Amino acid sequence: MNLAIKILGTAVLMGMGIIGGAAYKMGMIFNPSPTDPPKERSVYDFTMRDIDGKDIKLNSYKGNFVLIVNVASKCGYTPQYEALQATYAKYKDQGFVTLGFPANNFGAQEPGTEKEIKEFCESKYHVTFPMFAKISVKGEDQHPLYTFLTNKQSDPDFAGDISWNFNKFLLDRSGKVVARFDSADTPDGEKVTAAIEKYLAQK
Repeated sequence: MNLAIKILGTAVLMGMGIIGGAAYKMGMIFNPSPTDPPKERSVYDFTMRDIDGKDIKLNSYKGNFVLIVNVASKCGYTPQYEALQATYAKYKDQGFVTLGFPANNFGAQEPGTEKEIKEFCESKYHVTFPMFAKISVKGEDQHPLYTFLTNKQSDPDFAGDISWNFNKFLLDRSGKVVARFDSADTPDGEKVTAAIEKYLAQK
């Protein structure tokens, strides 16, 4: 009787071990995936490394309207840097800022180092808006900031995977996402401009 119980107990434990091992390999336990709800409650809970290697608390932009863009240097949409800079220059004195996050997720179109990216942006497009270090915006190594922006629980109105370079999120003064734009939506186009001006007009 006791022997039978011991054998049964051993079998149960072995089964649990096999299931647990499989679950671990599948990322079900001890391995949070980008689809897990982020622990942060706001974009302003994040500290990001800028393109010069300095840690920047995003809450330093609180009180502004913020346009977050995943950028790349060798993309068909790369010329949007010019409009991003122009939009930033046009509205920055009204409480608006553009934040650029280089990412190499799509077509390996951001292969350079931070130093190379900075030099490219400044020399070709005269970028003066804040630029940050390269991150991943999609996939298993997705940065938590983009998990927050694309997760249904943290961003129920505008959740969904980043589709390509130069997707854009517009945040209000409190850090809530109030609009999202596709790569083809140019920063100086009617759709983006109308949204920026609509929210800037709110006091």
